[in-house]
Amino acid sequence: MRKLYTGALFLCTILCTSAQEVVWQKDIKSSTQDFLSQVITTIDQQYLISGSSIQGSSLREPQGTGKQNNGYDFHLIKLNQQGEEVWEKYFSGQNHDYLSASVATQEGGFLLAGTSYSGKGADKKEDSKGGSDIWLIRINEFGDELWQKTIGSGSDEEARSVIQTIDLGFFVAGNRQSSLPFDSAQGKLPQGTSGYGSKDVWISRLDKNGKVLSETILGGKGLDEVEKMIPTKDGGALVGIYSRSSEIRVSGSTDKSSSATPYPVSRTAKSTDNFGEGDYWIVKLDKTGKVEWEKNYGGKADDHVRTLVLTSAGYLIGGESRSERSGNKTVGIEEGTDLWLISLNERGEEIWQKSYNFKNRDILMGMSVLHAADDKGSKGILLGGYTQAEGKIEKDDETFWMLYLNMDGNEQWRKYVKGESGKKEERLSDLKLNKDGSIILAGTSAQEFGKENWKIVKLGDRQLDKLIEKQDIRIYPNPVSDYTYVEIGFDFKEADIILYDMGGRQLQAVKTKNKVTKMNTQNLIQGAYLITIKTDDNKTANAKLIKK
Repeated sequence: MRKLYTGALFLCTILCTSAQEVVWQKDIKSSTQDFLSQVITTIDQQYLISGSSIQGSSLREPQGTGKQNNGYDFHLIKLNQQGEEVWEKYFSGQNHDYLSASVATQEGGFLLAGTSYSGKGADKKEDSKGGSDIWLIRINEFGDELWQKTIGSGSDEEARSVIQTIDLGFFVAGNRQSSLPFDSAQGKLPQGTSGYGSKDVWISRLDKNGKVLSETILGGKGLDEVEKMIPTKDGGALVGIYSRSSEIRVSGSTDKSSSATPYPVSRTAKSTDNFGEGDYWIVKLDKTGKVEWEKNYGGKADDHVRTLVLTSAGYLIGGESRSERSGNKTVGIEEGTDLWLISLNERGEEIWQKSYNFKNRDILMGMSVLHAADDKGSKGILLGGYTQAEGKIEKDDETFWMLYLNMDGNEQWRKYVKGESGKKEERLSDLKLNKDGSIILAGTSAQEFGKENWKIVKLGDRQLDKLIEKQDIRIYPNPVSDYTYVEIGFDFKEADIILYDMGGRQLQAVKTKNKVTKMNTQNLIQGAYLITIKTDDNKTANAKLIKK
């Protein structure tokens, strides 16, 4: 993959009066089929783009191999607030390695979770456990490796999602191929089995240094694949699973520790039946990884969960549906595949269901919630995805789209997003709604199959901007230990951030063009300080900083 240019391009919007502008767009050119998995907005409003790519021949050879690695590698590009590249990193094994998910850590930096078909060698420091494994890499904010870990068994594992917990540890979720089928006649798991059906959900809980604390296996009689996991307010996790399984009635306890591992392994059989071919299976875990509750949602056809988000009311579940009103699905279908959203409270009880249609096969790839400044309320929901043609071909098929809803699920507007770099096939991979009302969209753009360019677009939206509760200056965390972030809430071209002690003595001065600026507070002694903002057009703001 080779980067060719960055630039601000024009945006076409359809179905409403344009209220947006392209702040910047970055195209990352490729001659191979590269996969973009995720975009992360960091605490200082920078962006990590992550996925999998085949490196060009000009890049380094894996250590000790004497030849170029031609397989897929973890690929990361960090962009600043202006869309300029900060750094680019690859992490390589000697075979194919696919980066599936990443999370920004509270301490700064990221944890990467991917699927590895490589043994020890190149950047990979541990042997394969058998089949495909989970490869975890912890990096700092500059992309430097802090630690890595390979997790797996004799079966095939694949990583799908990773989150950080309130104790600074992690939950990693993926799928595991089962080695032996469930014995329905005996009503129990055969000795030596790793799960229930053809594919089960596997979740590992780790401490902040990568030590495995426990594992959880979830499954029914058939195929169950985790699509998304999000952290919950109580330190647990909510897991969204695409399930093609019926329930399993297991005799005796399903919660057992395994003598084969130095940590407890909990196995929980699915206790809810499917309504159709494929259903949404939603599982709530506590902070130790134990199942608190589970819910099954579906109609008589195929329903595929894609993503989850937290709201002030509880949770929002989103995906695609081919089902008419049936099962416990209370909304119908218009044409092809519709978007199907379910709002739940924190106990998993349904609040509402809604359905939306773009007239073909609609695929939901990302969902963000606009929160109030105090994070005690939610103001709106932004959905993003793309549409594939089924039968008739519409001009906006294979184009990024956005759909904005109020918190009752009522549509406010929808737009198609096209840049000048638009190709034959454009598929959105992820989107993020930022606290300042701007939107980041990340996906692929291809003239032909097998040559997918990465396309990242930052939009400013006047409609969303009006909903944002702005403060002239915000400091977080506050109280602070080592580093704090200063956020400027008004428009400016250049500003000075000045740190004073309470006696009026200037201690630091930083020039910035960024809305959010990181400041080092390690050398400050315990006490109170004053931060002052002065802009080039004579705007000022002040806030108190507490060093703990």
